[in-house]
Amino acid sequence: MTIDVDEVDGEHSNMLLSIISSLRPGSDLSRITLPTFILERKSMLERITNQLAHPSLLLEAHACDDPVDRFVGVVKWYLSGWHITPKAVKKPLNPVLSEYFTCYWDLPNNTKAYYIAEQTSHHPPKSSYFYMSPENHIRVDGTLVPRSRFLGNSAASLMEGHAYLTFLDRTDFRGQTERYELTQPNMYARNILIGKLKYELGDHSLILCPGNDLCADIEFKVKGIVTGTYNAIAGKIIRQSTGDVLYEISGKWNEVMDIKNMKTGVKKVFFDTLKAKPQFPLVRPITEQDPLESRRLWLKVTNALARKDHNVATDEKFKIEDRQRQEAKQREEEGVELRPRLFKEANDGKVEFIIHKDIDGKTPEEQTKQILSIAPILPGQQASHEFDIPPPHGHETAEQAETEDK
Repeated sequence: MTIDVDEVDGEHSNMLLSIISSLRPGSDLSRITLPTFILERKSMLERITNQLAHPSLLLEAHACDDPVDRFVGVVKWYLSGWHITPKAVKKPLNPVLSEYFTCYWDLPNNTKAYYIAEQTSHHPPKSSYFYMSPENHIRVDGTLVPRSRFLGNSAASLMEGHAYLTFLDRTDFRGQTERYELTQPNMYARNILIGKLKYELGDHSLILCPGNDLCADIEFKVKGIVTGTYNAIAGKIIRQSTGDVLYEISGKWNEVMDIKNMKTGVKKVFFDTLKAKPQFPLVRPITEQDPLESRRLWLKVTNALARKDHNVATDEKFKIEDRQRQEAKQREEEGVELRPRLFKEANDGKVEFIIHKDIDGKTPEEQTKQILSIAPILPGQQASHEFDIPPPHGHETAEQAETEDK
């Protein structure tokens, strides 16, 4: 697990102030080059896996036979990942176009789950991801579209996009495969001009299961100027057709959350982040990775950030971004359209991209084989012939990247 504990010192605060003070409220920050000292040591494509870091909760939810209990379990799993954040106010690295990240989990029941993500658009930025555990009949498809805005003394990441969780072996009241739609809260960096920097989640997120007539509306409350507290949530699980509130959720998303059964009046701990033990994914060694895999692509930047060598981090980050600009210019001159390697445009719901291969094997073993044919995920796995595309011009070998960085 990588944790950033850096705080922004006076010199860096002045630098940040000089950059931001020239902006107008509402400005798009995605095109602003931010200093490296506020960057997290991971790409957004990897940062998304924080939301998947409690896979046992998803297994527990899937095992419930009652649809309402399953829904409550899904809500618990959904809320379990938000506490995993850097201790300082940090922003993940913006993935470059065609960058991708793969990983896997060894689950408590001796099965596996697999994750594949790719940056499918650069302007606007879109991060598409796929998660599946074939033996457990669980699948997640999503596209995250963060839109950064300057709000005066705050910066916001408005987290647009949707994710769909599917329990492939469960059917809803309509006789269809059980599916959940999930949205995300927005993220705010407070006091970027005056005061102490603070990270907040804010606004509403929804979890919907229309086929079972259920909805959860979770409000991530932001602290008021005078009243309120940081990191509070308030949520309701509702029977959509009647508006009846089945459960209420309260507490803090980074401490303890409670749930109250509105029929019985019983209130209990829903999820205790202070006792939680996240299970972070496993990733292939750098030497086995493709030049556009996140950890290898950003290796020199993240190593420099770990050393707090911001001059090197800035130089290496510029090289990656400048190469992206040059490649985009060349494609424009040649009239070439760059399409995602691992995802394709979707015509289903609000997910803009889905994994480009159909995972339709009749058995978990067949499905696993299909997933592993998309991109290397497991250590020692060789890329399939159709994935074995020559790296873009200017990308060095993994051995060179590691050797030069030492």
